[in-house]
Amino acid sequence: MPVDADGFPVTRSPAGVVRSAASVRDLAVLDARISGCRACPRLVAWREEVARVKRASFRDEEYWGRPVPGLGPADARIAVVGLAPAAHGGNRTGRVFTGDRSGDWIFAALWRAGLANQPTSTHIGDGLELTGVRVAASVRCAPPDNAPTPQERNTCNPWLARELALLPDLRVVVVLGGFGWTALWPVLAAAGYRPPRPRPKFGHGIEVALAGLHGPLTLLGSYHVSQQNTFTGRLTEPMLDAVLSRATELAGFPPPP
Repeated sequence: MPVDADGFPVTRSPAGVVRSAASVRDLAVLDARISGCRACPRLVAWREEVARVKRASFRDEEYWGRPVPGLGPADARIAVVGLAPAAHGGNRTGRVFTGDRSGDWIFAALWRAGLANQPTSTHIGDGLELTGVRVAASVRCAPPDNAPTPQERNTCNPWLARELALLPDLRVVVVLGGFGWTALWPVLAAAGYRPPRPRPKFGHGIEVALAGLHGPLTLLGSYHVSQQNTFTGRLTEPMLDAVLSRATELAGFPPPP
């Protein structure tokens, strides 16, 4: 497999994503392959333009400008799945949900739930550690207007399917937003789980029980931690805390002190 100037394996087509994801046996290799993906020309052009032009407040920083891999240990019992990296958040910092208001919300909530050692995530190397949870996005590149196309979502699906399949202790998936909810059903099927028919509609607090190769799995729906939701009060901290509290309960973790 060819590598780019930074040593990341390069994948250039949807078929290549399928092949590359299927052959991965551990999360570190998966993260490297995700980081070198160039399978969606529109997203590649956008993420790299943002990284080159930059926002004025970050003009002295070097942007990541690549697909953003997941974060969290291989023994995670909970996965949190969002939409896509923000142009000046994950696309800048190289860490999922890091460097923007959405990250401020989700990592503070993970800390309150006892799943993170600190309530903030500002940059790689800031000391953040997650326990029992893996955080990822449905689409790994920052999209224009925060809106990936269905084709881009489908191209990226094999990365997430393989990521979930590499979590043998996974018991709960918290899905942030309707886009992630829609994207997750084919991902779960590819990861060895049996989705119900008809597929349940997304809603905040909804629970769906599944069966799969590694045992039972529960999906929990939550409104996305976007500024549109948090600024308007559609999603509040108690609402998000309740979903994560339920996730830790289902995963068998003790309640935080």
